[in-house]
Amino acid sequence: MNQPIMPGLEVPKPNLADDRVRFQAELEFVQCLANPNYLNFLAQRGYFKERKFVNYLNYLMYWKKPEYVKYIKYPQCIYMLELLQYEQFRTELVNTPCAKFIEDQMLLHWQYYIRKRIRLQQNLMESIRQRNDQQLQTATDASPARKRPAPDT
Repeated sequence: MNQPIMPGLEVPKPNLADDRVRFQAELEFVQCLANPNYLNFLAQRGYFKERKFVNYLNYLMYWKKPEYVKYIKYPQCIYMLELLQYEQFRTELVNTPCAKFIEDQMLLHWQYYIRKRIRLQQNLMESIRQRNDQQLQTATDASPARKRPAPDT
């Protein structure tokens, strides 16, 4: 059953002792923690009750350091990792409504953030436009007035 697809071609298994593979695997796992449904899945299967797994979550806190956090695409995963250090949070994640509430709050935060960012950008553009208009007006007022030739009478 477990035969290679092509005779003579074997796919090497990743060696977790290799630092690069370990880095990628841990980065991927930490970013999965941003998904409340995945956290609910882990909680319902009892992972958060295992001491080894909880110790692993504690070990992963090194991702908060600046030299590692720069690789994170989903920053909310760091906050979830921090919350997972608390037993009460891990216990509550067994409840699907809890995970749903967290997911809803994330969505609301993103919506608010997008609207707030758009407002900030619009305000910035308006202030730049006003500053440019003022500079143009000041430059126009400061330029020597051109004398018009007197009309011939």
